[in-house]
Formats: sequence, structure tokens, C-alpha cells
Amino acid sequence: MICKWADDSQHLILENFNVIQDSPAKLYNEAVPFSPSSSWLHEWHSPEVLQGVKVVKGLRAGWETCFRTVLFDETLLAFACWNNLIVVGLWSGDIITLDATTGICTSALSGHTGPARSLAFSSDGTSLVSGSFDRTVKLWDIQTGGVIRTFHGHTGNVMSVSISPDCSIIASGSGDGTVHLWKAQTGECCCVIQHNHMVYSAQFSPTNSQLLISASQDSTVQQWNINGDKIGPTYEGRFATFSSHGPHFVSWCRGYAIVWNSDSGVAVAKLQPPNNAFEACCLSPDNKSVAGACNDLIYIWDITGLDPHLIKTLVGDHSITSIAFSSPLILISCGNSIKFWQIDILSTDLVAASPESKPSPSALIMSISVQAKDQIAISSDGAGVVRIWDISTGLCKSSIKILAGPHSRRDMQLIDGRLLIVWCTHKKIYIWDTKKEKHPKKVDAISDFSTTSLRISGDGSTVFLLDSKQIQALSTQTGEVMGKVRFQGEPSKNPLSIDGLRVWVHFKSLLTQGWDFGISGSIPVTISNELLPSPHLRFIHSTTKGTITYPSRIKYTLTGKDILQLPREYEKPTKIHCDGQYLIAAYKTGELLILDFSQMISL
Repeated sequence: MICKWADDSQHLILENFNVIQDSPAKLYNEAVPFSPSSSWLHEWHSPEVLQGVKVVKGLRAGWETCFRTVLFDETLLAFACWNNLIVVGLWSGDIITLDATTGICTSALSGHTGPARSLAFSSDGTSLVSGSFDRTVKLWDIQTGGVIRTFHGHTGNVMSVSISPDCSIIASGSGDGTVHLWKAQTGECCCVIQHNHMVYSAQFSPTNSQLLISASQDSTVQQWNINGDKIGPTYEGRFATFSSHGPHFVSWCRGYAIVWNSDSGVAVAKLQPPNNAFEACCLSPDNKSVAGACNDLIYIWDITGLDPHLIKTLVGDHSITSIAFSSPLILISCGNSIKFWQIDILSTDLVAASPESKPSPSALIMSISVQAKDQIAISSDGAGVVRIWDISTGLCKSSIKILAGPHSRRDMQLIDGRLLIVWCTHKKIYIWDTKKEKHPKKVDAISDFSTTSLRISGDGSTVFLLDSKQIQALSTQTGEVMGKVRFQGEPSKNPLSIDGLRVWVHFKSLLTQGWDFGISGSIPVTISNELLPSPHLRFIHSTTKGTITYPSRIKYTLTGKDILQLPREYEKPTKIHCDGQYLIAAYKTGELLILDFSQMISL
């Protein structure tokens, strides 16, 4: 128990260091309640801290892979790390040094008059090289914070800097299409390497002071010696960086990355992100993993086998500018914050019905629903995996795979022990009673318009389909149309509310129309909005007014009071579903946050 308490406490402090540092009281109303459901701290302290609001998490067996975040007020252009020291480059031109454990700023290096675009430590950690949009390169003494030497000669922004392992030569790549090699002791430019286009990367081999690579806007990567002689073949890529150990380097363009062996010139692996284009890449020190950043996502690949495969997707800041491994298992990302990731901790599906149903690292949750009477929640992700969750524990009870596209509309209900799933692809509707049928029924096009939303009735007898002009009711048994009605107006983002066979459509104009499809005959009857069930719980997204930022929070509409404020990492869900007792939010990480308000509301 003591070991468990100590381990949980360490994780809690590291993950919430900024929150606790800002206000120690937030340890009790933000950090502890939102710790993993399986943690000792969560089990013993959460109910009493939140006064009856129970927090349960799904798809998160333990502590998050991001174990430390250091926040900044602006986007960081560059960073470098050496042992327990981190440096970051700012748009102002200043360079900030940080303690990697606490995230506390230890010093500021001032001297550049333009943004600090690139940073690199010397191999012994005593010196730092910086490249700036002011077209200069500077060599800094880390101990004193003073400038040792400034290098002038570029006629364009300096995009990349590096220093040789023996600390004798500095390389800089620039928008002027050149790589300059400088003598660190004298500041003399000893060689100029000419490219045809802007140079984005210039880096020395970490094990060979006579070898460097450069990558250009013309999508070529070249190897050079320090005399400026080209060595070996020409590689693909606009950017490139060496592993910190060994001869491997990774090059990348917008849509793919390639790992190369610089000794043999052979491609070791070619990698493509699932949905986006690379902004930054890096190799782990043991050359077993590659990390690639695409906007706010980081993809991790295992490249040890003949078939490199994606093993993890991490969700970071809005725009990640650079990433680097500080050890084989620790990745650091730079964006609006510095984040530390422990990549050997992988979220897994705790109970899977088949190997096919294991979670896809990049699959976002597309649909969620809650069935309070059965104490379950049901989710479906972009890879077609449907999971049933125990909302008291946050554990996955079972899962199944459907052949649904990543953006197809869908809904799920568990009825008398049988899982009913409905989804649409183009103008075809699929209805699957997984207990009665081996394969789903397919219903051909029933409308001239594409389905934008669908919901299954509580008893499972009917599925309601909404397009831009009408709503239709289909029998889940036969697929036949049981009724339809046309409407005027543009439906909202979450347009459907149902109660039995009564349906309401919410419009962007804030109007709501309702119909009862349970009346005999095929013509639905218009009903009053007074019959519309109200969940009494409302998720309010974070907003900024002037200089004040209001965090995301939950409001209890019967009293008009905010009853829960959410931590920063839970401010922006991709999907939300709530009833009178539960509120469930889904996030890019694949995580579900389940909030149980039953005890508080009953007071």
C-alpha cells in the first residue's frame, strides 16, 4: 500500500505541477478527482472532494503517457535538451533555460533581434548554438549566459544550427540557400555549401565530426564532409535529423518520413501519418522508434521489424513545432508548452472480444451514448470498434468491430442483453442485431439526401434518420420506412433528441420542432416542446472575454449554478452525451470521461 501511495503521489504531482504551483488548493478540486480511476488516490479521495460528483475514466488503465507539462504564454519555435536542462527559443528572440524536472525558468539569454528559430547544445553541454531570423548565429556560454561569439554572413533567416561532436565546427542552414560552416574558436567561415533552394536542416552526425547532412526546399537531402564535398547518394526529404546515437537519420516531406542508414545509403523504413502531414520527426537513441508530429498529434512507430507499425498516438498542443527523445522511452514535445511523454505506457482495451477489436492508435471516438438503468456507456470510434463500458468502474466489458467508415454516422443500444448497431455509409443504412444475426442488414438508398444524424429508439424498434430536409423512421426489423416528415431550417450540430418514438429536431436558429412517430399510420403528429426531456446538465466550453479566460464547466440548469470546473486537459471534448444523471465526454486521446452526478443531484 505504501509503494502504491508513493507511486500515485509522484505521478499526481508531476502531471499537475503547474496547477499545484499556481494554487495548492487545486490539488483537491482538480488534480485528485481527475486522477486515473484505478489509482489509490482516486479511490480514496475523489468522492469526498467533489461532494458527490463521481469521476470515472474509460480507456485509461493508469497514469497518462504525458507525465509533465510546462505551460507558456506563446508558441515556442525551437527547443533543445541536455541532461536536466532545457532551452526554448521564443518569437521575441529570447532564449529561456528551464529545469527539466520542475519546469522552473533558471535564466534568460537575450541578444537576438529576431525569432530564435533553432537551438543545439554542444556535446559536453557547456555551450549552446542558436540561429535566428535576424540572420545571425550565436554561441553562448551556458554557465554565464553570455554570448561567446556572433557569426555574421547569412543573407536569409537562419533555419537550422548544429555543432560538431568535437565542438570545433558550427553548421548553419539558411533561407538564402546555403549551409555555412564556422570555426567555433575564431568565428571564421571556413566553407559555404550551396543549395538550389532554402535550407531547412543542417546537422552534424553525433558520432562523426567530419560528416553532416542538409535538407532543402527542393526535397533533397545531401551528405557532406567539412570541406564541402558531397558524399554518397542524394536522399528524399525537406527536413532531416540524425539519431543521437549511430548512423541513422530520418528525413521527411509533408506526407511521409523515411529512416536511412547513412553508412549504407539504404532506406530502413518509410512511414506515413494516418491523416495529416509531418511538422517534425525524430529517432529514438536506440534507433527502435520514430516519432512524428502532425499539428497537435504525435505518432510513434516501432521500426525494429521488417514491417514498421504505428504503436501509439499522443495528443499534444494545437501546433507542435519540434520533438526530441531525451532517452529511448522519454519524448519531449514543444508547442504552446513543453510536454514530457513516457512512450512505453500504452493505453489498451482491457477486455476485447477478438483481436480485431483492439483499439486503433489513431481512431477518434465518433459516437457515445449512455444507458443509466443498465449502468453502461457505449462508444464507437473511427476504426469501427464499438465498446461497452461499465460506468461505475470505467472498464471495457466487451467490444466488437463493424465495417463502418471513419466518418460514418452511427448509434448503438444494448437492449435486453443484445447489442443493436446502426450506421450509414453514403446512402446505405446498415442495421445489425449482433445477437440474432451474423451479418448486418443493408437498406438501400431511401432519400435523395445524405444522412447527417441517426438515433435508435429506446426500445430498439426504430431508427430515426435525419438529413438536411427531412426525418424518417425505419423499422430495425425490416428496414421499411414507418413514417417521415419534412421540415424547414438548418439542423444544429447535435440535432436529435428522442424519448421513445417521439423525436425533436434542434435547429441552428435555436428553434426546436417535435413529432410523435408512435401514432398509427405513416404521418407523424406534431408535439409540444414541453414534452422534451431535459438532461438538466449542460457542458459549457471555455471562453475568453477580454483578458479573462473562463474554463470549461458543467452547469446544473435547474439551479443555474456551475457545479464542476474541468481541468485544462478536459476542456475540449470531441463528443458529449448527457442525461439526467451522467455526462460523458470523449477526447482525441480516445479517452472517455464519465461524470456521475446522481448523488449530488439527489441532495
